[in-house]
Amino acid sequence: MDVWRQAGRFRGRSQVTTWLLALARNKALSALRRWSTEELDDKAVAAIEDPQGNPEVTIQNRQTSEILLSCLTQLSPPHREVIDLVYYHEKSIDEVADITGVPQNSVKTRVFYARRRIAELMSAQGIERAIV
Repeated sequence: MDVWRQAGRFRGRSQVTTWLLALARNKALSALRRWSTEELDDKAVAAIEDPQGNPEVTIQNRQTSEILLSCLTQLSPPHREVIDLVYYHEKSIDEVADITGVPQNSVKTRVFYARRRIAELMSAQGIERAIV
């Protein structure tokens, strides 16, 4: 909104992107100046939830990750490849098809069977409803 309101102030002495960045910088600095530096009281601190969980949850997550990694190594190379590209490199089905040189439907099929195999392997390790 400020860009729209202050558009009349742009004089063309710099690039538009430079002017926009200066405007954004000044907005950020103004927001920082308004930011309260008051310390939280003990009650407010106690109400803040720890996103990391407790040590037990951390250990369980680490163990689940190790089991998942072990399960991934048991997949066939084509299945492991599509899982790696889709979930770890965040590629779309179209991108995976271009990268691997296989049709999109084949990529979808490989992802489906790889996920099913991972769920079976995770279940055998005692982890139900593995989400991949």
